[in-house]
Amino acid sequence: MVLLSLVATHSNVDLETVARLSVGAPQVPASVLADDRAVSGAVVLATCNRFEIYAEAPSEDDVEAARSAIVSTISEYSGIPEQSVSASFETHTGQGVAEHLFAVGAGLDSAVIGEREIAGQVRRALIEAQGSGAASGGLVRLFQAASKTAKDVGAQTALGSRGRSIVSVALELAGDLSTDADWSRKSVVLFGTGAYAGATMAALRDRGCTDVSVFSSSGRAEGFVASRGGTAVPAADLPGAMRRADVVIGCSGSDARIDAADIERIREGSDRPLVVIDLALSHDFDPAVGTLDDVELITLESVRAAAPEEQADALAQAGDLVRDAARSFEEQQTTRAMNAAIVALRQHTQAVLDSEMERVRAQHGCTAAAEEVEFALRRMVRQLLHVPTVRARELAAEGRQDDYTAALEALYGIDLVPAEKAPVPDRTAAAASDAAAAARPLHVHRDGAACPVDHERPAQSA
Repeated sequence: MVLLSLVATHSNVDLETVARLSVGAPQVPASVLADDRAVSGAVVLATCNRFEIYAEAPSEDDVEAARSAIVSTISEYSGIPEQSVSASFETHTGQGVAEHLFAVGAGLDSAVIGEREIAGQVRRALIEAQGSGAASGGLVRLFQAASKTAKDVGAQTALGSRGRSIVSVALELAGDLSTDADWSRKSVVLFGTGAYAGATMAALRDRGCTDVSVFSSSGRAEGFVASRGGTAVPAADLPGAMRRADVVIGCSGSDARIDAADIERIREGSDRPLVVIDLALSHDFDPAVGTLDDVELITLESVRAAAPEEQADALAQAGDLVRDAARSFEEQQTTRAMNAAIVALRQHTQAVLDSEMERVRAQHGCTAAAEEVEFALRRMVRQLLHVPTVRARELAAEGRQDDYTAALEALYGIDLVPAEKAPVPDRTAAAASDAAAAARPLHVHRDGAACPVDHERPAQSA
């Protein structure tokens, strides 16, 4: 199995493009898995400044087909031509997949270096994919390793103690732009009830702000304030709340964007300064809001420009942890691939042993002679498999696992068919065979092995 990722972030495309690509993001994994056998698993990571798809393909030969299937699906949902979609994504394979995701989860690829929210978003992306059945085993291991790496970076570097986030930097900017920096005296209107709205509410509470009105176009404000605090505001009371507000924060990303004319009409006759913070990727507010008198607009682009740079030594230490973790993960992946080859060789050898033992039992039955022969053959097989097993580990460490699998095919005719492509066994026939075998008494050998005693055939003496 091979991992790949398609990455579109604030680093390589503009945020408007990221927002357009993200349309229909929750449906992408299920759609890709249903329509294309080149993809055996998919997880989507969509945040305020990134849209990334992590996928697993059955083999190296399927990687390009998997990428094409994902690009085609995103094009279908977003309405962007496939060529433009393809050009918007960077593609990672091999160790690069783990290294990028681990850096993302640790906050090293964020607009605010070392931000905390992204680690939670990585965890939620995996949970959602598992809930829909889209997460393959390889992707589960990848995202779990990313979460562990994020914890290690937070615990072992200075980045974890700084506590910065997109929300915290945005609120710092708002405080600097306000005539009164005391958040306990501010009135705030918050749009949205998602993860960023929750993080924003927590950050406001930490700053002593208690006058927070929450509006949700989807009607979830009541449930949100019940657990987070604040006051739910119905649509009819929203204009009044915004007129009284010192700060308005958008985290919803809904289709109902608030225009400059709406703000101007609501605030007509008011000389109260207003700071508008737009943290939604698809923008809750028209950018023209920033041109209004007595209104300051803070966007994700503003946050990125104002984000403080971290110390070089902390970044270097975090980068080393990420690279080491990615290298370790890739080695584990390679080892798992070699385990399949080792198991295949052992099964092949066991089949040969079983065939020989059938001949022995046909001649001697379950006698002492048969037991001695079987014991000797099992010891010989274990000794014969020792060197090939050790060499499998050594070649995996050298990145030469393909040489090993090619040798198995050339020498023994063993073809490592991916599990997804292997024929489904006849469970009915297998169950009948198992039942028949279970009904026959067993003779236990000295090494723990057992064979059925055939009462219809008299045992022959040694």
